[in-house]
Amino acid sequence: MLQTAPALVFLFAVSTAANAQEGPVSPKSDPYYAVGQETLANRKAVKPIKRRAKNVILFVADGMDPTTVAAARIFDGQTRGEPGEENFLSFERFPHIAMSKTYTTNAQTPDSAGTMSAMVTGVKTKSGVLSVSDAAAKGDCASGLDAEVLTLGELSEMAGMATGVVSTARLTHATPGAVYSHSAERGWESDADLPAEAAEAGCRDIARQLIEFSYGDGLEVAMGGGRSNFLPVEAADPERADATGRRRDGRNLAIEWTEKSPAHVYVWNQQGFDAVDPETNPRLLGLFNGTHMQYELQRHRDPAGEPSLAEMTRKAIEVLSHNKNGFFLMVEGGRIDHAHHAGNAAHALKDVQAYSEAVATARAMTSEKDTLIIATADHGHTLAFQGYPAKGSNILGLATTTGSGDDSYASAGDGKPYTTLVYANGPGSVFHGDHSDGRPAPSPEEVADPYYLQQALIPSESETHGGQDVTIYASGPRAYLFGGVVEQNYIFHVIDDALTLTKRAGVR
Repeated sequence: MLQTAPALVFLFAVSTAANAQEGPVSPKSDPYYAVGQETLANRKAVKPIKRRAKNVILFVADGMDPTTVAAARIFDGQTRGEPGEENFLSFERFPHIAMSKTYTTNAQTPDSAGTMSAMVTGVKTKSGVLSVSDAAAKGDCASGLDAEVLTLGELSEMAGMATGVVSTARLTHATPGAVYSHSAERGWESDADLPAEAAEAGCRDIARQLIEFSYGDGLEVAMGGGRSNFLPVEAADPERADATGRRRDGRNLAIEWTEKSPAHVYVWNQQGFDAVDPETNPRLLGLFNGTHMQYELQRHRDPAGEPSLAEMTRKAIEVLSHNKNGFFLMVEGGRIDHAHHAGNAAHALKDVQAYSEAVATARAMTSEKDTLIIATADHGHTLAFQGYPAKGSNILGLATTTGSGDDSYASAGDGKPYTTLVYANGPGSVFHGDHSDGRPAPSPEEVADPYYLQQALIPSESETHGGQDVTIYASGPRAYLFGGVVEQNYIFHVIDDALTLTKRAGVR
């Protein structure tokens, strides 16, 4: 007699019972099922674009780890009155993704200098140095001079392309600085920061390297903050009567830029920015703040006005597109990182939203047939997304009880409410100050303040970076080469392959 396997007997019994009843409800009536089918169809329709790229735009969101992306996605949707969870940020629609390992050669948890250097040179290096190999010792001028590695900015110019750097941070800060400069110390932003022995050994400060950038026909576009590093101490800041430049060498690098040619234009406020006509093919230097540009939440308060990241991206593409050989543009959302360091999630998420709008602007202005767009981050932070808040709960609010309204808040083990977003460390630590009564209980009114510092565990004056992987999102020619988990310096190699940079530059 044929023996029936127990599993088959069980399945037969279930099938018989199901046939005797009306059967399960068809999942096709569920909206999420429909979305799944639509996503499947879209993925099947994706065809790898194997041709070379004419242009590359590298977007770097400083400090934007996957947790920040998830929170910003919800925040972005909720600013439009949506629940938020079903929302997508612009770059999340890109067809190809990978995960990037962010460690540097001497640190599990990296900084922006070492990570950005990896992305633009193709080699990993130490934290704290800019576009020099691991052979350089941090702070050692001579070893840095002997270890310079060509960057994407330099190679692009050598290949006859146009190049641009845009950031909401100081233009001399680590991320933008790695594109056009080399330094054994990321802090050497102006000559006021450069030790005498380093200057005597032949090292130049980062601002000076931007103005003296000599590859190809020089940078076409450089926009961001950090005006004080380009102006001498004798020069008053045009925006603040109580501020001056920082340079000790008497050089006004902004004026030196304009003296290069009639096409070289310098602007420092919204009015000047708006007046720049991209059709005249200018060489544009924009320095919109003495230090970093404003957070997006505070940009409207700037007395002279500052363009948004999306506006700067648009202007840069309009200028760079005049070059028939194509362009390389790096755009940084630099203040996401600063908001996280301050322990302030509201400002971080708003700047991610502004970054997403800049990516959307770039994609709308270019074609995926000839422009490779990469959106990624340099490193992560310690932001945590926690509790069991109900769907649609205010991402910046107190955690709610699943299935309840916003007026029913979840309680921690101490019987007090808590926010959905917290930090592992930072200035909002519950151990800062005298808390003899235990953890402070945040109120709905308190956490609604955009300047509220989310509670943290470990006390520190500044919240730290995280060592987790970050995501690479890519669209356009050669974007299909991104997949799986890769070393961060791999980004350079895909860009080099897409543009055949080293071959065109004749260096390898």
